[in-house]
Amino acid sequence: MGQKIHPVGFRVGVIRGWDSHWYANKKQYGELLTADDRIRNMVKHRFGLGIIARVEIERAANHVKVNIFTSRPGAVIGRQGRGIDELTGMLMRMERRRDRTAEVQVNVTEVRQPELDAQLVAENIAAQLEKRVSHRRAMRQSITRCLRMNGRGIKVMVSGRLNGAEIARRESDMHGKVPLHTLRADIDYGVAAAHTIYGSVGVKVWIYRGEVLPERKIQQEDAPRRRGRDQAEAPGAQEATQNVDA
Repeated sequence: MGQKIHPVGFRVGVIRGWDSHWYANKKQYGELLTADDRIRNMVKHRFGLGIIARVEIERAANHVKVNIFTSRPGAVIGRQGRGIDELTGMLMRMERRRDRTAEVQVNVTEVRQPELDAQLVAENIAAQLEKRVSHRRAMRQSITRCLRMNGRGIKVMVSGRLNGAEIARRESDMHGKVPLHTLRADIDYGVAAAHTIYGSVGVKVWIYRGEVLPERKIQQEDAPRRRGRDQAEAPGAQEATQNVDA
């Protein structure tokens, strides 16, 4: 059943965190969840395909912090910060419909390796399909870029009326390994839709970026310190043995 569940949701609480950080009672939970969904949809529709990787939202009392992860921070910030100021104003008006005292803060973080972000890769393929690029060429280019950036594995699937065919079909391509059942495997998953003149074409991308092993990382960080202590203790031990021999 590893292919039936969302790979990111499957790893939340194990190696991944939540995209929304807040607590609410039963009465406010649904309202805040809907507000988060509106914020994410508005941000993604404002900037289009292939720019926004994900949006994290933090809430504390009447303060809302929106963290935008993007491959093109200049497109989000705009000239002299006008873009981010307009976005903050729009989000402020949206939130103050629910809470008149709401304050919104927008932060922009650059995604250093967009070739390893599944959502950006999926939206990039969808944008190429809308420009009538061959789906096989778009898939091949994305796979090559991912592997060139040291991706451990990638799987791409497109489905719909490919190349304008009358009968919809599904094609997929995979390179490397994508262990969906391994919880410690850092697998990113992205979905996008290309709206062509023949209909909608769905794009799904799985990217395997390696294993997350915090225990091994801790051991590797402690190892040099232990070696240093052993080397520091070694001369003292040698002096003690020399004194005993004397």
